[in-house]
Amino acid sequence: MASKKSSALARLFAPKEVGLNRDTNLLKLIAMISMLADHTGKMFFGQYQIMRIIGRLAFPIYAYCIAAGCVYSRNRLKYLSRILLVGLVSQPFYAVALAHTTKAMYAIRFADNPLGAVVNFYIQSWATPNIMWTLALGLLIIWSLRDGQFVCTLALALVVWKVQGSINYGWKGIALMVLFYLFIGRWWLSLPVMLAYMSWWGLQGSGYTLFGIRFGIQMFALLALPLIYIPTWSKLKINKWVFYLFYPAHMIGIMLIQFAMALGK
Repeated sequence: MASKKSSALARLFAPKEVGLNRDTNLLKLIAMISMLADHTGKMFFGQYQIMRIIGRLAFPIYAYCIAAGCVYSRNRLKYLSRILLVGLVSQPFYAVALAHTTKAMYAIRFADNPLGAVVNFYIQSWATPNIMWTLALGLLIIWSLRDGQFVCTLALALVVWKVQGSINYGWKGIALMVLFYLFIGRWWLSLPVMLAYMSWWGLQGSGYTLFGIRFGIQMFALLALPLIYIPTWSKLKINKWVFYLFYPAHMIGIMLIQFAMALGK
């Protein structure tokens, strides 16, 4: 009996296969388009709320793809290094493009001390970290669970709780990644769990009402679930670096458009 319980626990924390949609290249492409709609909607088309709603699809898809990657990835260090590298490169562009700049970032004048101004700008931009750090923390927690290092899991969970106010999607986003991972081999169990969790998350906000129920924009993230649970076979082949580099590239694009608009005034 004890061996059966330990075997079930091992399968829960170390699934061998993905039972949901395995067409992750297509999913990542959809997430990229969704993220672009979200960010351009925020910065240029605030009057079109539909763009922010479309943007809610991106994070659940990325969270699921990270969970699937944890099942299949053979080189954890490379996987984590790519995410951290993109996060490091993207941070100043993210801060400027999405209006997360602060006075502290400009505390040193470039004309007075060019190197000091650049270093200060970069360091101070971390007041609001980009999404890659949420993904990296989720990866570490999932791997600690997979390896049965539950003390590390607890330590990482405490770190997340401590910094939740400064990371994208806070602890709820990381919990989403972990839940996708834990039930990734059983769609029939995963679907009701994710429906319940994401609905609860959506109900934490406000701004929308349906049948007398108030909910926040995060409720629209549920629209990503059919894409994640219904199998597709696009056979789409895209180099993995396209997905990674799109993140800083689209931030730079938004930033350049902002500068062009400012010069045109």
